[in-house]
Amino acid sequence: MNRLMKLTYLIAALFVAIFAQSAAAQELEIRIQVSHAQLQGVDNSKYENMQKALNEFVTNQIWTNNVFKTEERIKCNMLLNITKEVYSDEFQATLQVVSSRPVYGTGYDSPMLNILDKNIQFKYADGETLIFNENSHDELTSLIAYYVYIIIGFDYDSFGKMGGTPYFEKAQKIVNNAQGSDYAGWKSFETNKRNRYWLAENLMNSIYAPIREYIYKYHRLGLDLMGTRLADGCASIAEGMNDLLKVHRQKSDSYLMSIFFDAKADEIVNIFSNSSDQAQQNKVYNFLKEIDASNLSKYDKIKKK
Repeated sequence: MNRLMKLTYLIAALFVAIFAQSAAAQELEIRIQVSHAQLQGVDNSKYENMQKALNEFVTNQIWTNNVFKTEERIKCNMLLNITKEVYSDEFQATLQVVSSRPVYGTGYDSPMLNILDKNIQFKYADGETLIFNENSHDELTSLIAYYVYIIIGFDYDSFGKMGGTPYFEKAQKIVNNAQGSDYAGWKSFETNKRNRYWLAENLMNSIYAPIREYIYKYHRLGLDLMGTRLADGCASIAEGMNDLLKVHRQKSDSYLMSIFFDAKADEIVNIFSNSSDQAQQNKVYNFLKEIDASNLSKYDKIKKK
């Protein structure tokens, strides 16, 4: 084999290796958008480059040890809304994180997360290559990696009881690395306790384990059964709320509980508002009235005929 052929084979092998690594990394079907609609007279290309860099960062990173088929990828979106240019390379923003999960035997995607993080500040130099190191802190890549692990962890919890633990541990490690950060959202003593610190803490705190166990029961023993065994699926979702009630009475300010209902309130209304089992409707309504009073106006639809 001559030198040219050897070089050709080497290049081909390199491309195969790169493609294989990229394919293995595609756990997420994700789109990250960067919006700067609130800003006037800014360089649009900088934000276009930021959006491109963020999407490349997430899709090129290997987040798990598992290989996902195309149809198994976790559907999610992030909207990074830039609200202020502090300096040319420093920004304040909000971040909306949304994810969903397919329901077995249907074409329906059930919402898993709908988080709005309002306390975002980071630095980004135009054209910068984004690199994440799990043993150190970088405000932007650590932020995105944190929410990627939260997304993956919730998805895994819905398919296996406490299955998301390895990814929540990674999210908590990111929080620990961020304790020296000058920016908000990472610490326990901040005024707003519904932040990244407290979400990771709740996810790893045994007091709140029944909430995570309910995520499994709600999806695998509830939604996934409803296509073929509607009554059994509804019963599983309804009965599991008793466990949530016990947690709520012990710790009424759980951020994790709020995260769950922020995503699920409308879906729960849709499940039970058309039920023919009035006793079950009343039971569910009474649970929700105590557990998630902030959405009571929605839950009123469960009782109205």
